[in-house]
Amino acid sequence: MIKEFKEFAFKGNVMDMAVGIIIGGAFGTVVKSLVDNVLMPPLGKLIAGIDFTKLKIVLEPAVAEVKEGDTVVTAAKPEVAIAYGQFITDFISFVLLAFAVFLVVKKVMAAFEKKKEEEAAAPPEPSAEEKLLTEIRDLLKTKG
Repeated sequence: MIKEFKEFAFKGNVMDMAVGIIIGGAFGTVVKSLVDNVLMPPLGKLIAGIDFTKLKIVLEPAVAEVKEGDTVVTAAKPEVAIAYGQFITDFISFVLLAFAVFLVVKKVMAAFEKKKEEEAAAPPEPSAEEKLLTEIRDLLKTKG
């Protein structure tokens, strides 16, 4: 079973997939950084200096902890909010990442199609036996 697992795990396709996943994760991080640090700040500046990550609709404000001495009178409660600004930022990241993946897949598929066309365009060379039979046929036609 261990031998079969090694054969499976170290086949070219599995290793290629693993490399693709790692590079894809790193690419996602780069795209997120591009959106968060390069695209959104100027866009926010154009729209009256808005920081998109802070845009939200507060449904219930946060409540700070209230203490009397060492006794907690009221426990702290976190804010309940709809963070639509963060959603906008994440959506832009997704669209850019999806577009980049689309371009890569399109290029890869075009390369595969080109390779298939080249293979289909070049007919296989006839074997020695086929060449000999063709010569014999041609000689019989000329004699008969």
